[in-house]
Amino acid sequence: MPELPEVEALKDFLADHLVGREVVRVLPVAISVLKTYDPPVTAFEGREVTAVRRHGKFLDIEADGLHFVTHLARAGWLHWKDTLPDGPPRPGKGPLALRVALETGEGFDLTEAGTQKRLAVYVVRDPAEIPGIARLGPDPLAADFDEARFTKLLEGERRQLKGALRDQSLIAGVGNAYSDEILHAAKMSPFKLAASLTPEETSRLYEALHATLTEAVERSHGLAAGRLKAEKKSGLRVHGRTGEPCPVCGDTIREVSFSDSSLQYCPTCQTGGKLLADRRMSRLLK
Repeated sequence: MPELPEVEALKDFLADHLVGREVVRVLPVAISVLKTYDPPVTAFEGREVTAVRRHGKFLDIEADGLHFVTHLARAGWLHWKDTLPDGPPRPGKGPLALRVALETGEGFDLTEAGTQKRLAVYVVRDPAEIPGIARLGPDPLAADFDEARFTKLLEGERRQLKGALRDQSLIAGVGNAYSDEILHAAKMSPFKLAASLTPEETSRLYEALHATLTEAVERSHGLAAGRLKAEKKSGLRVHGRTGEPCPVCGDTIREVSFSDSSLQYCPTCQTGGKLLADRRMSRLLK
């Protein structure tokens, strides 16, 4: 799933390629991808793109007062085309969900792999009309997101750190992969309760959050859309690396599996050498 660093890089890439250009066609291939109908998606056609923004994991393309907003969800992606294929795309069983064409002949496709179709596209007059954006918490890379604000967010938070970091209404943009990376950098168990953090631990978690996301954004900066997935994977230290040695201590990276996701962690770095039980409401094994 694209998270804050990848969506930030996509935002910059699209700003360079879209701003000042006219959208001539928006062609839905999978109707299920459209989550709004007023204004219709065709209302975006004939407008000049004026800005591209990011709201958490949402991409927002503005054109003359309308906003084309997409959330790529777990298996969605954006593919830039210097030259779009001739003719409209044909509906079928392939991954293509929607195509946007510019007057220059360039454009992009939105695709979604797998059977769970969660890719979403909205055309709205105000991004705040989208429930997922309206409920977003603060952006962790915003200038005003300092340690004091982070500390206040965690006050009284009874959830485990893994769940708290992934909650978009608490902090916008962090998902499954970067929450693993942040907790590894902070040397904390994913099942530690947020409310139990000492001031020193809160400070350490804040620094890990800021540094992990900032470094990932810097690695992705300037990359073409097609290279972002590979860059994300290459930069991850623990997430998706079950069975590999920890790059910090050499211990074997372990995994906890849930019904629809998994997390990875290093026992030596994060849990005092103890293994986490592989169930949703896990406690440290005795």
